[in-house]
Amino acid sequence: MAGKSSEKLEDQLEKLEEVVELLENGELDLESSLKKFEDGVALYKKCKKSLVKIEKKVKVLTEDLQEQDFE
Repeated sequence: MAGKSSEKLEDQLEKLEEVVELLENGELDLESSLKKFEDGVALYKKCKKSLVKIEKKVKVLTEDLQEQDFE
């Protein structure tokens, strides 16, 4: 599945939701379903990677705030 590495998390999630909908409606043949499932797994991994990156940024920012003296 081709895609930009800088693709926004929201766009990745939207594509993942589309894959889930296609799989849930049950209208795809087995081969197409497997391909969509593979696409979904790849999208899930991208989303997970993006979320981990965001969590790390938030953690660094909140730690910086806690270390500052506001007096």
